[in-house]
Amino acid sequence: MTDTLSPAPVTDRLVVREIRGLAAAEASASLFDAVWAGDGDGAQSTGPQQVSVNIIRALEHGGGYASAAWVGGHMVGALLGFVGFHHRQFVMHSHILGVLPPGRSRGVGFALKQHQRQWSLDRGIGRIVWTFDPLVSRNAYFNLVKLGAVGGRYEINFYGSMADDINAGDETDRMVAVWDLDSPRAVRAATRGTQPPALAEAAPSDAHRWLEVGSAGEPVVHDTDGNARLCCQVPEDIVALRRKDGPLAREWRFALRATLGTAVREEGFTATGMSRSGWYVLERPDGLAASRP
Repeated sequence: MTDTLSPAPVTDRLVVREIRGLAAAEASASLFDAVWAGDGDGAQSTGPQQVSVNIIRALEHGGGYASAAWVGGHMVGALLGFVGFHHRQFVMHSHILGVLPPGRSRGVGFALKQHQRQWSLDRGIGRIVWTFDPLVSRNAYFNLVKLGAVGGRYEINFYGSMADDINAGDETDRMVAVWDLDSPRAVRAATRGTQPPALAEAAPSDAHRWLEVGSAGEPVVHDTDGNARLCCQVPEDIVALRRKDGPLAREWRFALRATLGTAVREEGFTATGMSRSGWYVLERPDGLAASRP
């Protein structure tokens, strides 16, 4: 069978299908490189390759998850994942999701993740996990609000140094998104239902502001007084800030690590929401306040 970049007739309709064949694997590898060059401006990448073609081919041939989104016969997004075994259950680790700028306003990322969700459920897999940079507010909003995942773990410098245009010059702290596919949050998000009241534009009034953006764009940390519900704000665009003011961006990395990172790693908090203005909502399942000196 001849490889093809388009799995469906050429129309303007968004189509998500599993990747099959060498040509589609090559196209998806190029797409990932373009997304990670210049924050996805579609330029030819001069940085490190994100995922090699042979890995994508091995993944799809071995029964892992490899899908792409096409609009008008052009690939505009792709998503890779593999199945692992954690805590006596099979889980999907969603490794990389990339969408080119023309697809970001058409819900391509959401369509890819919902395809991955259904693919997993059809195979008896009830949980998908992945990592994301907790300083990138738009990704946090997408993961916690649009998809209905929660931020369940915080990993310090998870990938080590990375040389691509998005991560260069910073440590790679990552939040682990935990997506329980049959949870009320995930089901509501999948049907584009209404979101919880805590996900308003501003910080929720019943949560204590622990970290927020100062008047000069600097991180401002307040005493928490042992609150059981906290909120932490991140900059509007950390990628642009890294390019403009590297030292300030690194200051934000360490401030978020000391606040949100500490709450999740050491005090039992979970990131349950994110406002469009960059406020994380942190809650403890037991409803108890943290104990701090």
